Amino acid sequence: MHLTSRSDANATLVSLIKPLSHRPGFLDSGLPGVQTMSWSYYVASCPQIYEPSLIILAQGSKLARLGARTFEYGAGHYLVQALSVPFMCETFATTEEPLYGVSVAIDRIVLGELVQAMALPIDASVKAQTPESMNSAELDTQMRESVERLLRCLHDPMDCQVMGPALVREVLYAALRGPQAGVLRALVEQQGHFARIAAALQHLRDHYSEALSVDDLARCANMSTSTFHEHFKRSTLLSPVQYLKRLRLLKAQQMLIGEGMGVAQVAHRVGYQSTSQFSREYKRYFDRSPGEEGAQLRASA
Repeated sequence: MHLTSRSDANATLVSLIKPLSHRPGFLDSGLPGVQTMSWSYYVASCPQIYEPSLIILAQGSKLARLGARTFEYGAGHYLVQALSVPFMCETFATTEEPLYGVSVAIDRIVLGELVQAMALPIDASVKAQTPESMNSAELDTQMRESVERLLRCLHDPMDCQVMGPALVREVLYAALRGPQAGVLRALVEQQGHFARIAAALQHLRDHYSEALSVDDLARCANMSTSTFHEHFKRSTLLSPVQYLKRLRLLKAQQMLIGEGMGVAQVAHRVGYQSTSQFSREYKRYFDRSPGEEGAQLRASA
């Protein structure tokens, strides 16, 4: 695709996302698992965690840092977030050129159905290696057109209800035909370590406020404790204990900002027995105390 036509294609995506973006950040659409996203200002690098999803950008750009890896993805690219892993994210946008994008959740059941229907030959490398949990790719024609059809559908409630799920499947199918197909196949390769770690991460996200042991998680993944620990760290770049701590802190931030809850209440809700320990670890991770987070929210309001 030539530069001019690619720019026009991005502009078409922007024109479809813009009317659906009433405020900054991620906004739910009329279709479960699909969110539009927009920012009109720069957001400094800060900890984030996304659910497994495809993040498609039509305008603006983001810089992601995961461990030693740093990569930028911008207009006309999409991020494959195969596992829900904490990372550092920086957003580049201005009032003159806001960031616009759309997020499509990766449903492992739908993904598995598509892989089965595609009847692809077994790829030994899918089992043998641990793929990167996060990577970006350029929108090819098939992916771009499927995203455009999905966005058009979001503008009509009836289309959304009747055709929406099929169009989400089409986007996932296009991703399975794209350059990041390997990591998506690994998510549903039931005998592979990557899929088992994905199942354990889902259990962690569902039960993060409970007392969880590494042995419990290993059993959930149907792996020995030592093998689980090794592959968990290889996939997420964190130990299970480190991952749980960061997940709790990120969930706490969402509660402080989104729900305006008190510090002690939030600490208890995310699984901390000690409010003072929660406050110390929160400040160490975010460079501000949970009380300052709440005060900043009230000031902006």
